[in-house]
Amino acid sequence: MERKLFHSVTLNLDKCKGCTTCIKHCPTEAIRVRFGKAYIIEERCIDCGQCIRVCPHRAKSAVCDSFDALSDFRFNIALPAPSLYGQFHNLTDAGLVLTGLLRLGFDQVYEVSAAAEYLSDYMRSEYLKTHDLPRPAISSACPACVRLIRQRFPELMRHVVPHAAPVELAAMLARREAAEQTGLSPGEIGVFFISPCPAKVTASRLPVGLEKPVMDGVLSMTDVYTRLLPVLKTIREPEVLPQAGLMGIGWSVSGGEGAALLNGNYLAVDGIENVIQILEDLEDEKLPDLTFIELNACTQGCVGGCLTVENPYGARMRIKKLMKGLPVSRNRFTFKGEDRDVVKFDYELQYVPVFVLDEDRAAAMEKLAKIEALEQQLPGLHCGSCGAPSCRAFAEDVVLGRASEEDCIFKMRERMQYMAGSSDADEYLPAPFRHKKDLPPHGHKK
Repeated sequence: MERKLFHSVTLNLDKCKGCTTCIKHCPTEAIRVRFGKAYIIEERCIDCGQCIRVCPHRAKSAVCDSFDALSDFRFNIALPAPSLYGQFHNLTDAGLVLTGLLRLGFDQVYEVSAAAEYLSDYMRSEYLKTHDLPRPAISSACPACVRLIRQRFPELMRHVVPHAAPVELAAMLARREAAEQTGLSPGEIGVFFISPCPAKVTASRLPVGLEKPVMDGVLSMTDVYTRLLPVLKTIREPEVLPQAGLMGIGWSVSGGEGAALLNGNYLAVDGIENVIQILEDLEDEKLPDLTFIELNACTQGCVGGCLTVENPYGARMRIKKLMKGLPVSRNRFTFKGEDRDVVKFDYELQYVPVFVLDEDRAAAMEKLAKIEALEQQLPGLHCGSCGAPSCRAFAEDVVLGRASEEDCIFKMRERMQYMAGSSDADEYLPAPFRHKKDLPPHGHKK
């Protein structure tokens, strides 16, 4: 059963101008504009952050926790994503950032990149060799991509590797170690992730394959960055040694997870539109020879998350420089007995049927026929004037009762022509859609 929805991505109606920019970029067609304001169809949203990136009025944002939440616990642990390192110019030692986090009020720091190395070693040395998973295996690290698969590509769920994401493994290991070291109960220890994207904020409340959340809060990377900048200027020598090598830190950029498998037969894809294209190809069995596919909803990987500060290409370059001279890996998966299960999902992925037209099959087929018939009557320009991202989406909205046919400006023109008894109603259309005989001269056409 699907748990109660939570979304990090939120909409500020006071800032929204109803410009329709967001509806054109949402990969799951989860946004509509009605009465001059956007609204989000919650069950379709995968919190990828595309709408946050493209909104010219900054009406979309991600809800994260504040530093005030640290006061609720006796001992606090920071989980920095490795993409945090790429935000700082001229950073020569990740230990400086780790030290800075201690000075911000954390009692301990546990690098997510260290947990990534545990997972890489487990996948490389055991899982891909011993488990009969359909090929190619698909990474479960990006929660936006996993949510997308559960919505649009349910047949591919069996390809998804059923193990926890690095941040979830880091949270579980960090809490366990802190409880052993301090003698505090697990509930007295606060574990806070520093996130580059809203999808991971959502996953902290609704984990992809875990029954219960394993983090106590998520801080925006932008917020942490602005607090760290002045602190880093006061640090001369790092007080904390990095826990991960180049393999773990490499997970922050597209291709890092796949490269850590030490198997060249993998594909790394970044950018949500590219991810959709690859999943469609995989669904059509066009990629039979691959062993592993790494999917990242954000451009260039996690360094491109919309909660980061720096350009993703520049951040990737700084990550690569930081990785020079590091050991290949500092962590091996040597867990014994029941501890080995810490990497596994608690339950199988479930299909999220958000595109179902009706629970009754006959009713759904009837609605589908109506949608296709109405779509044939529409101009196919996908102009967005109706508030939907495409003519197909608009037809669905009409049949499902979310819109009226007259919301289409071309349908409105037809109605006005009928009422006026005239075939000339172009003046009521926006300029790009008028059909005048006397067109203005084209700039370079002779």
